[in-house]
Amino acid sequence: MRMTRTAATTAAFASLTLALAACSQATEPGASSTAETADATASAPAEAPLGGTVRLVTHDSFYVPDEALAAFEAETGLDVELVQPGDAGTLVNQLVLTKDAPLGDAVYGIDNTFASRAIDGGVLAPYASAAPAASDAAAYAIPGAEDLLTAVDFSDVCLNYDLAAFPDGAPTLDQLTDASHAGQVSVTNPATSSPGLAFMLATKAAMGDSWLDWWEAMRANDLRVTASWSDSYFTDFSAPNYGGDYPVVLSYASSPPSEVIDGEPTTAAMLDTCFRQVEYAGVLEGAENPAGAQAVVDWLLSDDFQVTLPESMYVYPVSTAVELPAEWVEFAPLADAPFTLDAAEIDANRDAWIAEWTAAVLD
Repeated sequence: MRMTRTAATTAAFASLTLALAACSQATEPGASSTAETADATASAPAEAPLGGTVRLVTHDSFYVPDEALAAFEAETGLDVELVQPGDAGTLVNQLVLTKDAPLGDAVYGIDNTFASRAIDGGVLAPYASAAPAASDAAAYAIPGAEDLLTAVDFSDVCLNYDLAAFPDGAPTLDQLTDASHAGQVSVTNPATSSPGLAFMLATKAAMGDSWLDWWEAMRANDLRVTASWSDSYFTDFSAPNYGGDYPVVLSYASSPPSEVIDGEPTTAAMLDTCFRQVEYAGVLEGAENPAGAQAVVDWLLSDDFQVTLPESMYVYPVSTAVELPAEWVEFAPLADAPFTLDAAEIDANRDAWIAEWTAAVLD
């Protein structure tokens, strides 16, 4: 899950059109005639019209302002139907299970922790968008799958801390295992939570083979584990807006702007604990409305959609042309060196790592 905010901005979307390339017939030099030209023109396929229903399969945290979606539908003649089977992990699992009878036409919300499963499952059809942000999205491309998944947004999953509890600055990951920080940390279960999985991967990337030693030490230091992001953040966090008992909780680098009170920050992200999470969109293999699916991918990459992302889903747009809200610039810096792991390595080891984590922390 992630934080959502209702955007106040009404976006006017540029018209999205898709055209099929006209077929040409080779002729010998000097052999063309007016009649042949007319025949070639008559045989060229007409522009593919947009219309009907297009089903966008996405996670249950997807949100777009009503007016933004309505503008896209008015411009294209499409009727967008959202299909939301669950969180990012459930989304991918359902796409693979329903490959022969796809849940929809386009997908948004496959992240880099589950991307290889979707790619290997053969659920995606090739499509290279020419939308404004496509060149920016290329920086997050998955090698070998550049035309299957296109980045739409990214975020840093990090521990957040209550500034009042740590007036001298945030503790490091290693310091959190000290007895002086016993009972101070609440995180989410990687088996049930996308940010929980991302943070587990951050510890694996940061500590290598000793990553489970850190988790075992945290368990001994009264670590709290919840099922969902909202449980840790809204219920456990000791920040002034919530009043829980835990001054360190798992969230996002983009969370602190929502905790500013009277112009003053009350929380901050621990930027040396972050895992870079990227969300992708694509066209589903076997889509009933492939032209509509391609138009949806283009829409997600348009700057008019991208500008809604910070306030609608609290993620960073991939478009470098989008100006971030002023409070994000001031209170939501990204990590300079976030932890990452290769998508294929994640896919090959995800289940085993979760099982090892469960044995070390919960069993």
